[in-house]
Amino acid sequence: NLNYFTCNKLTKHMLGSYIFKKTVLTMGSTLIIRGRKLQMDTTVIEANIHHPTDASLLADCQKTITRTVKKIKEQGFSLRTKLQDRKRSIKKNILRITKVLNKRSDQKHEQVRGITETIARKVEDTIVEGRKVLQNAKQKLWRLKREGQTVKQHSEKLIDKLADQLQLAQTIIDQSRKASAKEKIKDRIVSVFDKDARPIRRGKAKANTEFGHKVLIQEVENKIISNYDVYQGNPSDDTLLEKAVDRHEQTLGKTPKEVATDRGFSSKDNEQKLKDKGVKRISLPFKGKKSAARKIHEKQPWFKRLQRWRAGGEATISVLKRKYGLGRSLVRGTPGTKCWVGNAIFAYNLTRLARLSMK
Repeated sequence: NLNYFTCNKLTKHMLGSYIFKKTVLTMGSTLIIRGRKLQMDTTVIEANIHHPTDASLLADCQKTITRTVKKIKEQGFSLRTKLQDRKRSIKKNILRITKVLNKRSDQKHEQVRGITETIARKVEDTIVEGRKVLQNAKQKLWRLKREGQTVKQHSEKLIDKLADQLQLAQTIIDQSRKASAKEKIKDRIVSVFDKDARPIRRGKAKANTEFGHKVLIQEVENKIISNYDVYQGNPSDDTLLEKAVDRHEQTLGKTPKEVATDRGFSSKDNEQKLKDKGVKRISLPFKGKKSAARKIHEKQPWFKRLQRWRAGGEATISVLKRKYGLGRSLVRGTPGTKCWVGNAIFAYNLTRLARLSMK
C-alpha cells in the first residue's frame, strides 16, 4: 500500500551509496562488493496494453472520449450538447478488417487502409462534437467560479482530461494517416492508456517488436544490481555506457577496474572514454569486420573471462522477469514504470543478500 513517492525513496535509499558502503560492502567478515567489476545489459519491460493497431487505437480514442463526456454530463455540464456514440459502427468496421485480412487477396492491405480511414473520419466527427462539449463545459465552469459557487475538483479534472483526450485522438489520427502513406513516424504512440509506452524493436525470436520501456541493468560482484535506469523509447546502447559508469562511481565511490558489455555498447569513442576514466580492462566486442590486431585483442584470456561473466547477466535479467515482475509493468507512465522496476530490483537485491548471508 505504499504510494509512489515512498516506494521511489526506498528504492533510491537501497541503491544509494550509504547502504552499499555501510551494509552491502561487508557482511560479517566477508567482502560482498568491491566495486571493481561492472557489467551491464538492456532489456524491455512491457507496458500492460493490448497489441496496438491503427484501427484499435482509433477505437480506444472513441471509447475514452465518449466515456469522459458521459461523466461530465453526469456532473451537470454541457447537458444540451450532443455527442453521438459511434462505438457500434467502429466495431463493425474493425470486424470488417478482420474478414478482409483473412482473404487471399493482393489488395487486402489497400482495403484495410480504406477501412481505417473510415474509422478515422468517424473519430474526427467525435472530436468536433467533443470540442463543443469541452467549450460549453469550460464556459459553465467559468460562470460558476465568477458567481462564487463551489465547484467539485473532480469536475475540473474531468474537463482537463477531456481536453487531453481530444488532443491525443487528433495525434493518433495524424499518425494513422502517416502510416497509411508509409511515412516515418517519430515517437509513435502505441496506447491511449499508457502514452509513454513506445515500440522497441529488439529482433528477438519471440517478439520482433515489444511495446514498453527500455531498462538498463548494471551488475557488480556476486550478482548484486548496483544501478538501473528506465528510458522512454529506444536509445542506442552505445549512448548509455559513459553515464552508466558515472553512476557506478557516484554509488560506490570508485571507478571500476573491469567493464564488460555486449557488442551493442561498443564503439571506439566509448572504449577511449573508459580508458580516460581509469578503467584498466575493457571487454567491449567490436561490431562489424575486425582487424587482425583487434581479433588478437579479443582472444586474450582476460577478455574472454569478462565476456563469460557478462553472459551471466542474461540469467539475472531472466530471473527478474520470471520472479520479480520485470516482464510487464502494471503501472502506467514512465514515472510509475521506474517505481515498478526499482521495487523489483529492491526485492531481488534483498533476496540475493539473504542468500549470500547464509553461505
